[in-house]
Amino acid sequence: MSENVIEVDNIVTRLAGAVVHDGISLNIEKGKVTALIGGSGTGKSVLLKEIIGLLRPQSGKIRLFGEDVWAVDEARLMALRRRFGVLFQDGALFSSLTVEQNVALPLREHTRLPPAECLELARLKIAMAGLPVSAGSKMPSELSGGMRKRAALARALALDPELLFLDEPTSGLDPISARAFDRLIRLLSDSLGLTVFLVTHDLDTLLSMVDKIIVLAHGKVLGQGSVEDLKEIDDPWLQDYFSSRYSEEPV
Repeated sequence: MSENVIEVDNIVTRLAGAVVHDGISLNIEKGKVTALIGGSGTGKSVLLKEIIGLLRPQSGKIRLFGEDVWAVDEARLMALRRRFGVLFQDGALFSSLTVEQNVALPLREHTRLPPAECLELARLKIAMAGLPVSAGSKMPSELSGGMRKRAALARALALDPELLFLDEPTSGLDPISARAFDRLIRLLSDSLGLTVFLVTHDLDTLLSMVDKIIVLAHGKVLGQGSVEDLKEIDDPWLQDYFSSRYSEEPV
């Protein structure tokens, strides 16, 4: 029987008076790569922020590793956060630090390791993320978009997390870089046993490396399962979404 790493139970969220989530419930299984999709304004990134304890919903429960995120004290929440890594949409790297300093930062903040050892471990994470050794000494501004994503991924992996959150990880990347990033995430999940929860709009990501897809629409979970499962749902947005891959191809 699969273990649920994340359990979202009847979440209600209102922002600026508008209902974003109207009783959302879903589970994320351990060791799986699960994608969250939905149209603009359906609250995908909002839900991610609620799960990691950055934004409080109006009602409902969110359990992370079996613990209620919004019921634990600050010390326990910090302990939970050390068990997961997050790659935000823009990477959120510190522009004044080198890549290896960015990656070493979580180690310096959350462990008692000497600075030299933190940097050494950071270099290992940089290599895991598929970057050359030379990238460690560069500033984020000196990297391409794809390399910045990998640097941000290396930082998300710094504390050896059990769970990885990715917010639009292939956004802004060219198709070749995007698919290479997808393959890297799949490899890390399979080899390290990582649970991955990603917010995406990239259909090719869903087709190439995701175990399960969850669709948000109208404040609810519209459906979940494989691409083939979701194609059977009679919803205009969902039908347009899956057909767009073919309509965008040149004739």
